[in-house]
Amino acid sequence: MHFSFTRFKLSIFVSSFLALGLAACGTGKSAFTQTGQGSYYADKFRGRPTASGTPYRPSKLTAAHNTLPFGTKIRVTNTRTGRSVKVTVNDRGPHVKGRIVDLSKRAARKIGLVDAGVAPVQLKVVRAAGR
Repeated sequence: MHFSFTRFKLSIFVSSFLALGLAACGTGKSAFTQTGQGSYYADKFRGRPTASGTPYRPSKLTAAHNTLPFGTKIRVTNTRTGRSVKVTVNDRGPHVKGRIVDLSKRAARKIGLVDAGVAPVQLKVVRAAGR
């Protein structure tokens, strides 16, 4: 009887630990960071609808990411210049292998990405969508 009670306590502890860990993680996206290549939207996309339905506006601080929910705020840092910008995910993409984010032209200008076109970046979620 003692052995099974100990095993029961252990299973409760493990279950509780996992539940707390999952609850703390939420969607798992709140502590999300990623490194790779960043680029920005070409001018020809001005006014075209994004995946979220809003038109692309080069003057807004927005971005495209393949998996983060729309409305997620991310900080994108150009690792060459050290400059960063906070943007809102409102589109899907980029659709080029090796790239992790497409920025609006204004956001790209703020981190010194416009002249280079593509640069190494790090992105970090600063606020999950809906929070």
